[in-house]
Amino acid sequence: MTQFMNKRENIVTEAIEGAVLASGGRLVRLDGFPHIRVVMRADWDKSRVAIVSGGGSGHEPAHVGFVGPGMLTAAVCGDVFASPSVDAVLAGILAATGPAGCLLVVKNYTGDRLNFGLAAERARAFGLKVSMVIVDDDIALPNLPQSRGLAGTLFVHKVAGDLAEKGCDLATVTAAAERIIAGTRSIGMSLDTCTVPGSAKESRIAPGKAELGLGIHGEPGVEQIDFLGAEQAMAAMIDKLSAEADDREYVALLNNLGGASVLEMSVLAYELLRSELGRKIKFIVGPAAMMTSLDMRGASVSICPLTPEDEASLTSPVAMSAWPGCHRIAASAPLVLPDGLRPILPIPSQHQATRDFLMKCCNILISLEAELNALDAKSGDGDTGSTLAGAARDLIGALDHLPLADHTQLYRAIGLEFSQTMGGSSGVLLAIFFAAAGDAASSGLTMRDALMAGLIRMQEIGGARPGDRTMIDALHPALLALNDGIAAAAAAARKGADHTATLSVAKAGRAAYVNAEKLSGHPDPGAEAVARLFEALSG
Repeated sequence: MTQFMNKRENIVTEAIEGAVLASGGRLVRLDGFPHIRVVMRADWDKSRVAIVSGGGSGHEPAHVGFVGPGMLTAAVCGDVFASPSVDAVLAGILAATGPAGCLLVVKNYTGDRLNFGLAAERARAFGLKVSMVIVDDDIALPNLPQSRGLAGTLFVHKVAGDLAEKGCDLATVTAAAERIIAGTRSIGMSLDTCTVPGSAKESRIAPGKAELGLGIHGEPGVEQIDFLGAEQAMAAMIDKLSAEADDREYVALLNNLGGASVLEMSVLAYELLRSELGRKIKFIVGPAAMMTSLDMRGASVSICPLTPEDEASLTSPVAMSAWPGCHRIAASAPLVLPDGLRPILPIPSQHQATRDFLMKCCNILISLEAELNALDAKSGDGDTGSTLAGAARDLIGALDHLPLADHTQLYRAIGLEFSQTMGGSSGVLLAIFFAAAGDAASSGLTMRDALMAGLIRMQEIGGARPGDRTMIDALHPALLALNDGIAAAAAAARKGADHTATLSVAKAGRAAYVNAEKLSGHPDPGAEAVARLFEALSG
């Protein structure tokens, strides 16, 4: 996989330099590249307890992103997924520690325990006061004698960092860190493994599977399960966490492991907070990328019992943008729509033949979803099938509320439905089409002429014409031929859709931004949808 890097051996040092240069003077690094890679607060005066953490790189923004007032004093960076050396850790301790002492926050991995532990011993030999805590919040592998450290480490950084910033002594800060560690539980899930810079990607997780409980270095989890959606994925993590939770209030941390989109993370937040466990969550950190595993397409959830003291520390503001804040969960009622947007709904009426016809049309579009998406992916963003199928599903759900016995009102109601439920330009254009058809039908025009009036209005507003490589290339000839029967309309629509495959330039729609090579030989997906609909209706 191609990655934004120069040489693999320089990626960590260059990333550190980039972070320091972009910090606005908040951060500074120790000399000693490439063996000593320590980033510190530029304003540190050693008057309070220092909080030093770190480990392998590849978990950004951890740990450099959390260096600043109220969290870490210094971060010690190793190679990607490799512990920093004893000398690097010792350098960080010596640079940060004054008479108040230093707390080392270490994730429970052998290399980190050994290197940070030996560096602590050497620092003590220099006469410094150094404590060390080991974070072992992973609950994926319950029979493991040494649980791994995951994103729950950030709770420790925040609480210990806040107390140190307020001037608490080393014993108080250490005790608070140990209490947070004892209560914190974390578990992760991913749809894919990470890509280590300069190495081939491991394809351990098959398509359609998700791995539960994998580590932040890509270590295998407890099991692979069928992936059925966000609800089921979050439920699998919640099952593990709920077994460890009691009736206390909790703070949760929803962490992006690096490759999930912001949209996906918001869906996972929705599933977490509406669950049984979610009812116990008083505050949440995230969703955000905080303790990543390079580009791993997954997420982790950490929970910790909440005390008033810890609530104060977790919610105290810090300047580092990597910390997304700790926010209270608060339900809010949606605002009522302004009067101008509150639709006047038609009086529902039943007509079985019309209902059956609409159901048939909707089911046809739903059945074409995957094929139309695949076709659209050749020249667009691959969502035409989903857009039309989604509108069809919504229309099926609205059938009981439509005026099926009054076709004039029905056209208008369908247009209103599309304007409210169908996204993108297609929803607007079809809303215009049906609304104008309803207006035309109210003046006594036949169905074909009313639909043609709707098409003319859609062309006037949308700007597309036959030959512009849009759905109009199939819809216009189909409506012209409709008086000769549905079979004639289907044949005309098919001819128009096939013609779009010969057009290398689109003059309207999203395909207008696509080059000729990608368009040539592929029919417009909107036109293809129209043709397929008429063909299925004529069969």
